[in-house]
Amino acid sequence: MLITSLTNPKIKKYLKLKVKKYRDLEKMFLIEGSHLIEEAIKENMLVDLLVLEGMKVDYDFNYTYVSENIMKKLSETLSIPKVIGVLKYFPDKEIKGDRVLLLDDIGDPGNLGTIIRSSVAFNVHDIVLNLNSVDIYNPKVIRSTQGMLFKVNIKRLDLKDVIKDLKNKGYLILGTNVLEGIDVKDVKANKFALIMGNEGQGVKKELLDLCDKNLYINMNKECESLNVGVATSILLYELNR
Repeated sequence: MLITSLTNPKIKKYLKLKVKKYRDLEKMFLIEGSHLIEEAIKENMLVDLLVLEGMKVDYDFNYTYVSENIMKKLSETLSIPKVIGVLKYFPDKEIKGDRVLLLDDIGDPGNLGTIIRSSVAFNVHDIVLNLNSVDIYNPKVIRSTQGMLFKVNIKRLDLKDVIKDLKNKGYLILGTNVLEGIDVKDVKANKFALIMGNEGQGVKKELLDLCDKNLYINMNKECESLNVGVATSILLYELNR
């Protein structure tokens, strides 16, 4: 089967998924590229698969051919992808790991993607974003995770409620504070939740007040701060040691 019309009901529905409010309404999102498609199939999250007409693919999943024009309209990239997948939102799972990352008002999609990749690299598989952070299903977030988005339990909740619950379960709550923190190399914690803050403002005071300890990264004084994606990666690396 080949779809060539942008007015096709299926295509019209999928085009709306490029807008956040429709993604939230349908509980579905789009991904592009073979690597992401393969990961989605492994995780049983793929709802539909569209393939550029004339392309040969080898997936254990039924697919529909679409015209170049349709693929171009659905894509968020300059180059036309060979495949686009339609996925359902991630299931809501409980936090079960001993290492949790809490993200307070992270605004940049690329930063979130970097943070997700570093989380997987350093054995943190539960990530909680607060309600004001960037959309998990933003196309830039998805691309920058390089498929690692499927390897984490990621959700969006009120961080104050999450911190209180984690405290009751015995987690050490770690904040980040350059002026009042301790060197991350001096912290030993097997069961912890690390809070990282907004690119410009850092972690909100009301959350820092709930922390058991605050950390900082010992670095050259000529550098006032690090990008939140870089800082998170360093902290998770040190805590993983």
